[in-house]
Amino acid sequence: MSVLNDLLHRAVEMRASDVHVKQGERPYVRASGSLVPVWEDMIDREVMAAIVRDILPPQLSEEFDRNHEIDFSHQEVGVGRFRVSLFLSKGTPTLAMRLVKAKIPTFEELRVPPQVQTLAHIERGIILLCGTTGSGKSTTLAAMIGEINRNYPYRIITIEDPIEYVFEDDKSVISQREVGLDTLEFQKALKHILRQDPDVILIGEMRDTASIQTAILAAETGHLVMSTLHAGDASLAVPRILDVFPAVEHDQIRMALAANLAAVICQRLIPDTQGGVVPAVEIMINTSTVRKLIEKDQLATLSAAIATGKDDGMQSFNQSVYGLIKSGSITEQDGMAYATNPEALRMNLQGIFLDEDSRILGG
Repeated sequence: MSVLNDLLHRAVEMRASDVHVKQGERPYVRASGSLVPVWEDMIDREVMAAIVRDILPPQLSEEFDRNHEIDFSHQEVGVGRFRVSLFLSKGTPTLAMRLVKAKIPTFEELRVPPQVQTLAHIERGIILLCGTTGSGKSTTLAAMIGEINRNYPYRIITIEDPIEYVFEDDKSVISQREVGLDTLEFQKALKHILRQDPDVILIGEMRDTASIQTAILAAETGHLVMSTLHAGDASLAVPRILDVFPAVEHDQIRMALAANLAAVICQRLIPDTQGGVVPAVEIMINTSTVRKLIEKDQLATLSAAIATGKDDGMQSFNQSVYGLIKSGSITEQDGMAYATNPEALRMNLQGIFLDEDSRILGG
């Protein structure tokens, strides 16, 4: 058994989410949110070189030598699949690895609101999964693709960097493409994707103008597009997309989003009372109200539309956190730490509910 195989075996046994390896230090894993050492021995130069040799795909070695950092996926036989980031730190290779569960999660296992499952059944438009790194965006996205795969005879094509969950065809026919392995460049894969007869397109991340424009074009031509975006809450997704473009293009992109955005789902993982984590989920649906606010460039009012849109399936982070506290899933202390507006949440828990969002929206 190699050092890498032993390390990853132990990480899985410790129920770790992440593995961190760097030369001259003990290897660490993140288990239940905390960093703990796997063993006491340090990783010396020869061991680190062997680990890198075992894990780095040969076709990516030149790119790593050139750029000093690279992301890819790794399947360890008998252990599982990992999302890997290899980079230099003080001139030496360093690894950050995230364990990707082999089983496609269900919505019940993820404990996301039922509205998320409903959104997987829409036929066209753009669905964005938002949140910070490690907030569970990719996992929820995988559950949504899994829901489509179980229910519809669709052609699903993904462009991922790297592939995180491996899907097996059920009712759908799925082609997964990893940047660096199946396509040389993200932009080239995007250029050809609409010629590959997709019904559903998964773009691993909205990262630049090309990915956003492809998503909009695909939605305009009747496709369902799913992707992730780094945004702190659902109302910030549209401004974040606009920031990618020059100011002179903002109006055009904003109107295209108003017409083609289906929903934005944003997550924050909160420690639960059982020693795990549970997602607080904010949901923005592109209702007529939301569409009008985007069209009129009243983006600052989107948060009020979310908070008052319960009948349309929307909910704010504060509303989600409130429900998790009342159900006993999380503590009040943790809820306050993750709420968007802790003071408003404290008042809600005392039975005080102000209708400020309706006033703002009405204004």
